[in-house]
Amino acid sequence: MKPIYFPEPFRIKSVEPLKMLTRQEREKKIAEANYNVFYLASRDVYIDLLTDSGTNAMSTNQWAGVMVGDESYAGAECYYHVQENAQKIFGMPYIQLVHQGRAAEKVLLPILLQGKKYAIANMHFDTTRAHVELSGARAIDCVVPEALDTTKYYDFKGNMDCDRLEQYIKELGADNIGVIIMTITNNSAGGQPVSIENIRKTRAIAKKHGIKFMIDAARYAENAYFVKQREKEFQNKTIQEIIAAEFEGADCFTMSAKKDAIVNMGGLIGCRDKALFELIKQRCISFEGFITYGGMSGRDIEALAVGLEEGTSEDYLKYRIGQMQYLAGRLEEAGIPFQSPVGGHAVFVDAKKLLPHIPYYEFPAQALCIELYKEAGIRACDIGSYMLGNDPDTGKQLEADFEFSRLAIPRRVYTQSHLDVIADALINIKERASTIKGYKIVEEPPILRHFTAKLKPIS
Repeated sequence: MKPIYFPEPFRIKSVEPLKMLTRQEREKKIAEANYNVFYLASRDVYIDLLTDSGTNAMSTNQWAGVMVGDESYAGAECYYHVQENAQKIFGMPYIQLVHQGRAAEKVLLPILLQGKKYAIANMHFDTTRAHVELSGARAIDCVVPEALDTTKYYDFKGNMDCDRLEQYIKELGADNIGVIIMTITNNSAGGQPVSIENIRKTRAIAKKHGIKFMIDAARYAENAYFVKQREKEFQNKTIQEIIAAEFEGADCFTMSAKKDAIVNMGGLIGCRDKALFELIKQRCISFEGFITYGGMSGRDIEALAVGLEEGTSEDYLKYRIGQMQYLAGRLEEAGIPFQSPVGGHAVFVDAKKLLPHIPYYEFPAQALCIELYKEAGIRACDIGSYMLGNDPDTGKQLEADFEFSRLAIPRRVYTQSHLDVIADALINIKERASTIKGYKIVEEPPILRHFTAKLKPIS
């Protein structure tokens, strides 16, 4: 069946010119960047799929909000607008602004993990894992086994493996576990959704053992759309009703608003407990700024308030998820492996299958990202062993469950023609996949190394 592209529920009002470098120029640029795509200048990138975080196109209403944003240091009007919208959407009484998702983690996780040894999640993303480790604890992933087979269809590959979660609690001791985290959608598993049934079951386990239950809500609206499509109980529910079910009973959440709130900067923390909120506020003042601006400008806060509502539009979400389905359909036609069914914010190409001759310690997903840039000026991101890093205790390279090259699609930015360029580039790479070589790290920091490490090709 020919892939179907859902038309955009908007019209384009402003454009940004792009330039494609020659192949020779791109090869020079990636070498100068030490084969780390984060070091590439954006002017040297034609299609930027490094992340969907903060790279979105804002609407006319959001830009209008920028103009009326209140820049008062304390008690700005835009703060109350965000409070009102976030409380309505998430159903939590206490909302704290921060400048992005990792700031929310920096503020909240040390509180939850004080004196604790472990955090368990369906899967931690990179910054979440880093902040768990910076708090002195260890991050344990507990995704369902169906997620590990990228070719097998399963409605909710992002789910927590609740049987294994119970086993971990038994082995490690509930008193040693500071938080159970549910990431929706599950980014590291391929942007895969989590069912409400699984959220409820995980929440019940956390409550039974007296462990805080937290939601990483970066892509909560995309998750709600998948629930509406795939979970029978919610087929006739509105997106807002499904979001309410996602957060019902959760103790707290962190959110990078740079994803589903369709803004360029911003984040939130939410909780139900007033005592916890008082601790959050004090840490926010120390690290982010006064509680009513949380490290953000008033104009960005107002854009966030508007984006919270726009990101839950069902017409928008149909188009948004439809972009992933279109690109995945093109790749499936060409026999290019990816995490199937495709998730919400990105297509996760299975580099382990596409480049089986490259071992995990030579970073096949990173090798594919580099090849994509050379081929067509496309910047993608490794979600594999290169990103996972080294064991914090032994210093040895860890092997990731997946070797994904993530093609993260910014919201309301690229058209069908851009997606066709991406598909055509991967098809060309597939034809010469056996000639592609791996990479080794020649310089790296101790944590979150993929942002700044330097590599060189293996000869």
